[in-house]
Amino acid sequence: MSIGAVVRRVRAYGGQFLLLAVLTLVVTLLVSGVPRLVNRLAEQGLRAQLNSEPAARRDLSYATGEAPFTSVKTATGAARERFDALAKEMPPQVRSVVTERWHSVETMPGRVTGPDLAARKLLVDLGLRVMPDVQDNSTLVDGAWPSETYIPERPIEVALDADVAGKLNLRPGSQLRIGNVDDKGAMIDPVPVAVSGLFRPTDRASGMWDGLPPALRITEPLGDGQPLIVVGVVAQSTFNKRAAEGWPIRSDWRYRLGVNSIDARNLDQLIDGLQTMQRSTPPDLTLTQGVDVPLRAFAAQLNAARTLLAVIAAGVLATLAGLIVLAATLATRRRRAEYVLLRARGGAATAGARRSLAESLLVVPVAAALGWWLGTLFPGAPDPTAPYAAAVTVLVTLALPLATLAVPTGGAARRDLVRLRPSARRLTIEVSLLLLAGLAAVLLRRRGLTLGEVDPLLVSVPVLLAVAAAVLALRAYPWPLRLVSRLAARTRGSVTFLGTARAGRSAVAAPLVVVVLAIGTAAFCAVVAAGVDASRDRAVERTVPADAIVRGERLAPDTLDAVSQLPGVSAVTRVADEPDQRLAADALGTDARVGPVQVLLVDGSGLSTVSRESGVVVPLPAVLRSAEQASGPLPAIVSPAVAADLTRVGLDRSAFVSVQGERYEFRIAGSQDTFPLLSEGAGRFVILPWQALPARTTEPVPTSLLVAGDQLDAEALRQAGDQGQERYLRDGTVTGRERFLGATVDTRDGVRRDLGDGGANGVLAFGFVAGAVGGTVLGLLAIAFTVLAGARDRGQVLSRLRTLGLSRRQWRGLLLVELTPLVGTSVLTGALVGALLPLLLNPVLGLSAFTGGVPVRVAFEPGLVAAVFALGAVALGFAVTVEALNNRRLRLGEVLRLGEES
Repeated sequence: MSIGAVVRRVRAYGGQFLLLAVLTLVVTLLVSGVPRLVNRLAEQGLRAQLNSEPAARRDLSYATGEAPFTSVKTATGAARERFDALAKEMPPQVRSVVTERWHSVETMPGRVTGPDLAARKLLVDLGLRVMPDVQDNSTLVDGAWPSETYIPERPIEVALDADVAGKLNLRPGSQLRIGNVDDKGAMIDPVPVAVSGLFRPTDRASGMWDGLPPALRITEPLGDGQPLIVVGVVAQSTFNKRAAEGWPIRSDWRYRLGVNSIDARNLDQLIDGLQTMQRSTPPDLTLTQGVDVPLRAFAAQLNAARTLLAVIAAGVLATLAGLIVLAATLATRRRRAEYVLLRARGGAATAGARRSLAESLLVVPVAAALGWWLGTLFPGAPDPTAPYAAAVTVLVTLALPLATLAVPTGGAARRDLVRLRPSARRLTIEVSLLLLAGLAAVLLRRRGLTLGEVDPLLVSVPVLLAVAAAVLALRAYPWPLRLVSRLAARTRGSVTFLGTARAGRSAVAAPLVVVVLAIGTAAFCAVVAAGVDASRDRAVERTVPADAIVRGERLAPDTLDAVSQLPGVSAVTRVADEPDQRLAADALGTDARVGPVQVLLVDGSGLSTVSRESGVVVPLPAVLRSAEQASGPLPAIVSPAVAADLTRVGLDRSAFVSVQGERYEFRIAGSQDTFPLLSEGAGRFVILPWQALPARTTEPVPTSLLVAGDQLDAEALRQAGDQGQERYLRDGTVTGRERFLGATVDTRDGVRRDLGDGGANGVLAFGFVAGAVGGTVLGLLAIAFTVLAGARDRGQVLSRLRTLGLSRRQWRGLLLVELTPLVGTSVLTGALVGALLPLLLNPVLGLSAFTGGVPVRVAFEPGLVAAVFALGAVALGFAVTVEALNNRRLRLGEVLRLGEES
């Protein structure tokens, strides 16, 4: 078999081989390029999430306790040796992502006095710290660095940050004394200290300055009468001498993970390495790290997204495989006479297959290589998908020869008989397929899966169910058409009768299956995306059941009025949140011997008004809205766990709980699993109506304010919250207590935006868009194959009918009647499969990682139903267009003249 003959045959049937080559290119392009794109999106999401966190959260911090130094080595030398040893002991997957590291040794802050401090009446504690790289990372602006030459009679020389020194009225040459103080504030064994110089950091954002207490700013006192805390830098020789004299010291070693060094593909190994470090921490050290929290959250999202992508990819690749089979089948059907002639002239049974194999070898590998190369141009790190691409190339190359072997060598059998009875073999295969799909679905629900891994059962279940649904549709849809055909036979006109009769006899099993796979994939993506979106809305409404929420520790009662006067505010209500409260059996506080609960005070009518003004639907029980002050226990809504515990100990009609120092009696008036403002995992809570609280000497104050309004100014709300906390500290029942943290403000729009934009949402959105668009496009292409599969038969019938007087208008009507049931059945069956698949797969996909822990519910929105009908209309128009173009190419008069087998 000469190469020239093969090339000529490929040129002669160029359209068929071009279609096969394009499909091969698309498959290898997806196999090569999509993993790269997914990895790129995952890397971008991971970096965005890590960069949104404080840089110090990526630190792995080892620290010793405060204790005298007893080693024969110097304190700074021992710290340096331990610094290198701890790095070497890290798991390799952790050590490889450490990009910066620092260590320091310091004394605990001691009371410092001096004339410059006394001039401003400042109470200050000073810590002495050795920072080996301080001179390389800062600039001396005045004075000199502490001398490394230790002279016993010389005061301890210390360098301070210039800004810190200015606020403390200190300068080079300032004389101080440092020591501990007794209970009366008198200094014990003070030691002279001198400020030798002032410095400014080269980069204030550098991680070397993140140690605690900070060296670049003054730590404010925790309460009245408490000192300011500052840190000064001293020379190693001076520090070692003081440590040898028995001063208590502590060492700190920090290792920072680089954002760009963390590979999203290796997150699980990195998290395991961090766990290993936690378990193997030396007994004399404490390890502090918080980077595993955002890493775990991102890993959960990424694993869920990869699992969903596996389902979508299975649908798309199965559709492409079906299209390749259809392309090979159509190609061999068009060349059936050629293969029959080869056999008639004495050719072997495999002669046609060998010819097809030679043609495929000339086209498919080149297209596969081109698709693979185009995929390598996609941004992102590659996955080891070369074996899959090679397997795809081999399978597609063999598709055409195998289809050639299946070509019948006898006379053509009629495919338009009124009763086309399936063979026993086909019935057995179809029944087995239905049983296999049902068994796989049951096993998947019972067994579950490991998120992030390509589970063969997971990727096979959607394909099996789609194929099973297509088989059922193939068996079911001809029966109504035959009934309609019989009814149409009694009416005038032949268009409806002929169209329904031919539609009921059509045999398009394989094309219909491919259409159902494609449309099912697109519908699955649309339904799951709608469910995730709706679940995010519910999560946000539970977190912020208003337009904004102002959170603090204690807000003065008049903060409610202050916030209501801000521009844009239409309604405000108060909330008090008291976590970890113990329930009591009586007013004396006798422990009820049940677990702690979270207590939430809500103003029922106020919460109802704010939620209504904000457009949020809050499931507020009527008992909370209508409760009023009265004698007896307060009506409370509790969680099922609390209700069961109180019923078990006989306190369901009367129990007590403490709120901000006052104990209130309550009874169970209802039970529900969740409540707004509570986290998803809150399983033990008590909700009390604020407006029904009995009058007490000390009234509770709000910890949060729910605000409704338009164009709210978050900064103004935050300032109002801070001022409310300050007024509470100044005018409250208890004054002079520790300072509060600043108030925070969360808006519903902001929380919703963060929930939808952060983490691995880019990977999830890519999966939804790619699956929906790809499934729709491939579905239309499969419909084109479905139309082309029966185009020649329809052309012959139309040619005969045209010679019998069928008008062009009637011909178009006949074409529409014949194609509508086929297209409608395939599109609706695919849409139904896509809508039902989420009900089966949702519990095992782990998509709650994208909704703040709120379970994802499948959402059937009216827009999706309208989209299905619109897709059906577009598909039908596309099918009619393809049929018309094909008939114009075939020239129906020649079809009739050449005969049935032409």
